[in-house]
Amino acid sequence: MGKLIFIGLGLGDERGITLRGLEAAKACRNIFMENYTSVLEDGSIPRLEEMLKKNIRMVDRNAVESEDIILTHAATGDTCLLVAGDAMSATTHVDLRLRAHALGIETDVIGGVSAFTAIPSALGLQNYKFGRTVTIPFPEPNFKPTSFYEKALENYNQGMHTICLLDIKQEQGRFMTANEALEVLASIEQEQSQGFLTPDRLVCVVARAGSRDCVVRAGLLDNMMDEDFGPPLHSIVIPGELHFLEARALVELAGAPKSILIE
Repeated sequence: MGKLIFIGLGLGDERGITLRGLEAAKACRNIFMENYTSVLEDGSIPRLEEMLKKNIRMVDRNAVESEDIILTHAATGDTCLLVAGDAMSATTHVDLRLRAHALGIETDVIGGVSAFTAIPSALGLQNYKFGRTVTIPFPEPNFKPTSFYEKALENYNQGMHTICLLDIKQEQGRFMTANEALEVLASIEQEQSQGFLTPDRLVCVVARAGSRDCVVRAGLLDNMMDEDFGPPLHSIVIPGELHFLEARALVELAGAPKSILIE
């Protein structure tokens, strides 16, 4: 019986993997990687294969959530699943780990830097002041949910910040931009009229968190919709009640208007 190891690759490119993760992956007979929850920069996977001196087998959501291909390999030899960001931030990975345990397959987790810590760090916001994270999906003709708006509003009413992760459709090569997501939020605000995501609401954008070319911006929603944040991945933060150091950080690190400073 082998072992199934979940290895977080961190953010940016192939160099985000920890030394422990690299050593563990090199020792595995089988190496899988999923790229539907997050992705690394272009060219990272071939360079990672060169580092490991092994081929990486890419798997889709169905292979992780429904099929037994990973578990079948893990039953006969040490196997790892590489995940951009942290190894266990997605519920789907927890489910796979529990399925492995049910089959008597030993598991291990080697963490990596996550967007959940990198985004607040880039902005200078305090981690403990964040509420529930939401994901903004691409609107479809018959699919226009608003639950992410409502959860963000609930966080805001409690004084908490909200990380908004943006939709990825890797198979289509589509990555939602912050501009598209802000337009979605603004359109829901127009429909619901909650006085929440109005044109003068302070919002933050972090593009390519954890990368060398990370972009960090804060400003009024109406102005931010027209900014160019560069290539994906993008994320949005809707600040709640700001500590005076958080306000200062947003002004000095992200270009927020000085009017937010707390005297």
